[in-house]
Amino acid sequence: MNGWNSTDSRLFSWTYDSPEAGSPDRNEALVYFMSQEEAPPPLLRQELKDAIVGLSEAKVFAAGRGEAEVLPTLGFNPYPQIIIAGLGPSGADAQAWREAAAAAVRKALARGIGKLAIMTDSVGKTESDPLTRIRALTEGFMLGSYYRQTYKKTAPSRVLLEQVKYYVTDKAEEAKLQDAIQTGCIYASATNYARDLTNTPGNAFVPETMASEAKRLAEAYGLECAVLDDKQLLEQGMLGLYNVGKGSIHPPRMIVLKYQGLPEWKNVLGLVGKGVTFDTGGISLKKADGMDEMISDMGGGAVLLGVMKAIGEMKPQVNVLAVIPSAENMPSDRALKPGDVISTLSGKTIEVTNTDAEGRIILADGVTYAKQLGAGRIIDVATLTGAVLVSLGDLATGAVSNNDAFMKELLQAAERSGERLWQLPAYPEYKEALKSSVADIKNSTVNRWAGAITGGLFIGEFAEDTPWIHLDTGGTAYLLKERGVDPEGGTGAMVRTLLHYIVH
Repeated sequence: MNGWNSTDSRLFSWTYDSPEAGSPDRNEALVYFMSQEEAPPPLLRQELKDAIVGLSEAKVFAAGRGEAEVLPTLGFNPYPQIIIAGLGPSGADAQAWREAAAAAVRKALARGIGKLAIMTDSVGKTESDPLTRIRALTEGFMLGSYYRQTYKKTAPSRVLLEQVKYYVTDKAEEAKLQDAIQTGCIYASATNYARDLTNTPGNAFVPETMASEAKRLAEAYGLECAVLDDKQLLEQGMLGLYNVGKGSIHPPRMIVLKYQGLPEWKNVLGLVGKGVTFDTGGISLKKADGMDEMISDMGGGAVLLGVMKAIGEMKPQVNVLAVIPSAENMPSDRALKPGDVISTLSGKTIEVTNTDAEGRIILADGVTYAKQLGAGRIIDVATLTGAVLVSLGDLATGAVSNNDAFMKELLQAAERSGERLWQLPAYPEYKEALKSSVADIKNSTVNRWAGAITGGLFIGEFAEDTPWIHLDTGGTAYLLKERGVDPEGGTGAMVRTLLHYIVH
């Protein structure tokens, strides 16, 4: 019996047949998965097992996480080539399967192989059940096959992933099997979409572009969308966002997407995403080295658009509000200056001591607006600080919260997603560094100690008593080198964690 996934029937399928029953073409490979403690897969001919052992003895392939190799079968298998992918130590979790799938598909595409057949039960010991495993594999194949768009005169020749077929032996219920593949597809597709947005050059993606993309999503998936322009920001008192964006020829926008999956607009989760489409630092100008990476400073907003895309596809029974304050932080004769004191939608005033700490200023208005629109709990996502990179490197997203129970739920969602999330302390003493003698709060501290924490706590002042979590993706939203399921460039970090929290 064969089945096709309803979300992307062009890509994923499954069969209960044996691999020997198929007629693979030259562009197809059969994928096996191995843990480090296990012998080569028993279904293989002895000649191929010996070849795998030889790779291990030559220290070419040790079945570690992220390892994969392609072997020609030389007529010893119906498939012209096989791919072996490592799961690391025995007892592989879902993330190990994601990483193995990503490694396998990258190796396949590099060798010109666009069709894969998967032996999902090719290891004996695993911590994940078959359906969780297939969902993780689906995510891994889609995430690992991601290509960053180029703008070269002659486009590079690339082999794309054409087909993935699962050989399933456990006779899982068809509806559950289809749901596992479909969910994996949607989560990975949302992440890849956020990656595309994050990687878009700053000259092609300005606040108005971000607003247009939100409107396109709303139309495509039946969401409600509202966009406030710079004049409306002034009228409504959103002066934090207005002042950050006023130095650019591309005026700021406040973008709102609303999904109502419950009969009443209550129990609303508010998502607030930083949408700085390019950050020069403003008058407090950044150094030239690495400034090109600031195309990713709208990574928080990109994550929210990815999340809302997935929610629009899945239609869960939840209420979700996405608020994206979007601006371009530029130096000019109109730009915000160090020493300025500005008001915000909340009525609180900010002493601007550093115009390069602009993200927290626009998020202040975003958080207040989310509360006004009915959010009962709030998660903000932002490439907020370089300090989080100093603290956690590019391996984990930092989190600050005013509600430990809320935070615990999100940490559990991150564990399920395979994304790394680390809670930072929010001791009251840290807030002392944000006190101002001329305004309610200042946007940057004198010595920048604990910068990831104080930056988050600045936003928390505007959340007030509303349960709130701040996610600082300053180290994880954009990578300089491919790692695990993530590519070089935009990663879409936290899309899948948020979806695991929202949809379960």
